[in-house]
Amino acid sequence: MHTRLLGAALALTLFAGPVAAADIAPAVVFDMGGKFDKSFNEGVYNGVEKFKQETGIDYREFEVTNETQREQAIARMAQRGADPVLGVGFAQAPAMEKVAKANPNTRFAIIDSVVDLPNVRSIIFKEQEGSFLVGMLAAMASQSGKVGFVGGMDIPLIRRFACGYVQGAKHANPDVEVFQNMTGTTPSAWNDPTKGGELAKSQFDRGADVVFAAAGGTGIGVYQAAADSGKLAIGVDSNQNHLHPGTMLTSMLKRVDVAAYMAFTDAANDKFTTGLQNLGLAEGGVDWALDENNKDLITEEMKAAVEQAKTDIVAGKITVHDYMADNSCPL
Repeated sequence: MHTRLLGAALALTLFAGPVAAADIAPAVVFDMGGKFDKSFNEGVYNGVEKFKQETGIDYREFEVTNETQREQAIARMAQRGADPVLGVGFAQAPAMEKVAKANPNTRFAIIDSVVDLPNVRSIIFKEQEGSFLVGMLAAMASQSGKVGFVGGMDIPLIRRFACGYVQGAKHANPDVEVFQNMTGTTPSAWNDPTKGGELAKSQFDRGADVVFAAAGGTGIGVYQAAADSGKLAIGVDSNQNHLHPGTMLTSMLKRVDVAAYMAFTDAANDKFTTGLQNLGLAEGGVDWALDENNKDLITEEMKAAVEQAKTDIVAGKITVHDYMADNSCPL
């Protein structure tokens, strides 16, 4: 689907009524951290639940708890007749590629990676664009001129978040200082709130007063540390503003819920397409969150500045560098 058409579809799905469902048997394989991680996996869960509620079609599911389960889980879904099979997270790409090759008549979708096969929809996001916006907000909200970033597993995808965040912060305040820490180098880095809290506290001790977490379940510890310290935090993926109203400055929305909902809905409507979907601001795939939980933290000046930046990014007047294009973050 053309990206501009996809953007319209993304917007429409937020208000869509029940679909006329074909005979499908969808399945989802959640990744490490589980479907109630209050972040990435939970966003996908919300999307497939929305599909279930609107259509009455149930879905099979599996929550991966160790790395060896991915291929077995995807293969088992295909063997049991599931179609489409949705894989959550970049780490499922090797397993999905193998299983999709072995099951060419089954449709698959993967979020956060690219599997270049004729029966796979690959859904990736321009995380750098959404992170740019919350970086701007962090710099504008900061009293100290120092802000922080806590990543989960140290991989290029999370470096993409960090790089976008730094660019946005520098766009709003060229003199801002940005501290960065990654939680670890193994998948356990996605589910370590204790370590997340420790990293956030160390950044607060160095003078940061706003910290953005892109760390899955680990971020829960970052947000708690901010609340305990009277500082500000920024959520990720899902709208996490409600977790600590008053200390959550905003959340960088990554609409994995819409991507998951669309994968199942398109299959039900015989509109399932394969190939690459790359969703940024123009397509409604990323954004920032403003609601009753953080409205008192966002001034009209901040809102106007970030909305102007959104417009300029979509129009091409601001180019946000993608770390994953060349594994660098020039500023």
